[in-house]
Amino acid sequence: MADNLSDALKKLKLASADSTTDSVESCLDCLLKALAHNNADASEKIQEMGVLPLLPTLLAPQSSCTPKVANIIAEVAKNEFMRSPCVEAGLIPPLVQLLHSKDHEVLLQTGRALGNICYDSHSLQAQLINMGVIPTLVKLVGLHSDNTALTEMCLIAFGNLAELESSKEQFASTNIAEELVRLFQRQAEHEKKEMIFEVLAPLAENDVIKLQLVEAGLVECLLDVVVHTVDGVREEDVAQLKTASDLMVLLLLGDESMQKLFEGGKGSVFQRVLSWVPSHNHQLQLAGALAIANFARNDGNCIHMVESGIVQKLLELLDRHVDEGNVTVQHAALSALRNLAIPVVNKAKMLSAGVSDTVLKFLPSEMPPVQFKLLGTLRMLIDTQADAADQLGTNGKLVERLVEWCEAKDHAGVMGESNRLLSALIRHSKSKDVVKTVIQGAGVKHLVVMATSEHMIMQNEALVALGLIAGLDLVGAEKDFVGAGLVQVLHKLLSDEMSAPEVKYNSMVIICAVMGSEPLHKEVQGLAFIDVVSKLRSHENKTVSHQASLTEQRLTAQS
Repeated sequence: MADNLSDALKKLKLASADSTTDSVESCLDCLLKALAHNNADASEKIQEMGVLPLLPTLLAPQSSCTPKVANIIAEVAKNEFMRSPCVEAGLIPPLVQLLHSKDHEVLLQTGRALGNICYDSHSLQAQLINMGVIPTLVKLVGLHSDNTALTEMCLIAFGNLAELESSKEQFASTNIAEELVRLFQRQAEHEKKEMIFEVLAPLAENDVIKLQLVEAGLVECLLDVVVHTVDGVREEDVAQLKTASDLMVLLLLGDESMQKLFEGGKGSVFQRVLSWVPSHNHQLQLAGALAIANFARNDGNCIHMVESGIVQKLLELLDRHVDEGNVTVQHAALSALRNLAIPVVNKAKMLSAGVSDTVLKFLPSEMPPVQFKLLGTLRMLIDTQADAADQLGTNGKLVERLVEWCEAKDHAGVMGESNRLLSALIRHSKSKDVVKTVIQGAGVKHLVVMATSEHMIMQNEALVALGLIAGLDLVGAEKDFVGAGLVQVLHKLLSDEMSAPEVKYNSMVIICAVMGSEPLHKEVQGLAFIDVVSKLRSHENKTVSHQASLTEQRLTAQS
């Protein structure tokens, strides 16, 4: 075999110089045979004998040898060690040109060759994108949609190229959405649908393409897949249901595509997706809840959805998952409730529907993603709702759990949200009972630490809560204030030029409030606050400079 191959390669070098087609053809056949017998050895030989640089001239669009040459390149490029030599031999440009051919066999082998050469190489794939292969391949799918082998070749190429961010813009300027949806509608087999899904998922990450896919009718296809697979027990039904419902949720992440499907809450798609929430299928429950969370991205949609009774459906779903405990469904339903609770007009309605009671059933959860959403939902609900903040803030079990989560060093999100909810319970209730519950639950020290946060909004929320604690129960909080070094923290915030005006103002309000406590008063005197405060009298912010004057008077009067 090796001798035949060497002869064929020598002959090929001579024949390609004279370009006598017949002798070239027989040499190519011999090469293909050798590659089929032992690809790696034959490839190495082809490389050693310097045949690759001869191949560009043999890739002439009109030549009858072309499909065989492209096939040889495709076979050779299966070996990783042959890919760079193929690029160096200048094979990519003539192959790209061949994508304009009308011959099915040429197109198929060319696609294989380019796919194998550029396999796993982002830089080579980017080069193909720059050479304009995307519009060419999209056109091919449209022209040859009856040819299974060719469409599969294009789908594999799309799948690889779509991984690159730079491809999305090019795809968006073609009619890829229409072509893929048309192709999808014609497929009966699971494998073929899966291939198309694998291209749709990365493409649908782009907002422009999301909208194109919605306009091309992909959603109807997806809903159809759901109907046909929801009761299926075969593995492929379960897989298709997951892919279709996940893709549906992905399409709703785009603002325009989401609003188009919402259609003022009258949209048939919106209605169908809602019907997924009470489904018996976990995957559909999950997709339904995530879809609601995505529809709930602006106040208008949220208000409409709460009016239409969605909250009840979500609460029933959560109730079903207190015991069976599917964490992803819990997380999704809580996300939806949190988003729905953002508009002020929704809060009271959701509270009277019993949202906070249902959410509290998940307090024992040990799952950080669920804890995080639970905290966020309660925080949204009590914003501006004094009665609810009072009721939750005097719930010893809740406060105890919040204090525990304030120490969750491994989960910064949970830690931050617990602190913010603790502060919110005090700020929105302004209730002495809530303050007492927080003091008894050992929450004060966490609010003092929160005042040193790198996020100004959190610093401020902490300081307002600390001011209320000092104003409502200074005696009860005195020990904790001393233990947590409150006065030292305030001194630092007031001395720091980077502190925001609100932070300086609220720090001075607390200083005035703690002067009624002997040990805290001593600490204030010991730290020479008067110097720091008198500097702030000339602060550019009028509220700060006014508060500085008042604070200075208070400090002087009591020194």
